[in-house]
Amino acid sequence: MPDCESVDALAAQVRRDGFAFAEGAAVDAILGAAGGLDDWDVFAESWDHLDPDQYLAATGRYRRRRHAVFDLGAALDSSAAPHRLPDQPHFQTLAHNPLQGGLARWFTPMTDTAVGTRAFQTLMGFGRKVFARLDSAAATGSWRVEAHQFRIEAKPDHAGEPTPEGMHRDGVDYVLVVLVERRNIECGTTSIHAPDGTELGSFTLTRLRDVALVDDQRVLHGVTAVTPRDPSKLAHRDVLVLTYCRGT
Repeated sequence: MPDCESVDALAAQVRRDGFAFAEGAAVDAILGAAGGLDDWDVFAESWDHLDPDQYLAATGRYRRRRHAVFDLGAALDSSAAPHRLPDQPHFQTLAHNPLQGGLARWFTPMTDTAVGTRAFQTLMGFGRKVFARLDSAAATGSWRVEAHQFRIEAKPDHAGEPTPEGMHRDGVDYVLVVLVERRNIECGTTSIHAPDGTELGSFTLTRLRDVALVDDQRVLHGVTAVTPRDPSKLAHRDVLVLTYCRGT
């Protein structure tokens, strides 16, 4: 399927439903045409070097992350690397994150190696292509993109919480979630809800590069806790989350 048709189909689903889920095999066809994944192993290996999320207090040791912020121009076919902005805190209001809102949270920055991979830049461009098709302002303006590397660790005596704040919005325009790895994990189902609480759909990211695309202005999302399939072995869920805000 041609790149533009695949991207258009995903954008149409987000426009209709407020979200879309796509399996990794379909996504890989788009990403291969959009820039490639030849250094995916280098990108994925960077999840082994994340630092604990200190803002989760007693449970912080079960979530690891890194963070970076970028400015993307409007040109959809630009081959230029995204412009990385100076390291800065991640901030959400209490309305969007009742658990940790109102805090300027500083996380360990993403490494230059991870950011410089073709795989990462292709994923960022993929999100821009989909979301830019949703309205004229998104198509012609620049984007502020926050990148979050998450590793949720599950222990025999403690389930991992991908979204400890529960059903929520991120306080942005659009969200792209990409599965990087599931190791020895059960559950982790994403559900999408309307503002009145009505469930609109659910799915589980289980395959490499399965993705979720969300219109954060229209719907809420949350992910169920993850547990080890085999309690005697290490268990974790690795995802890349990219949030997109329209610029001017």
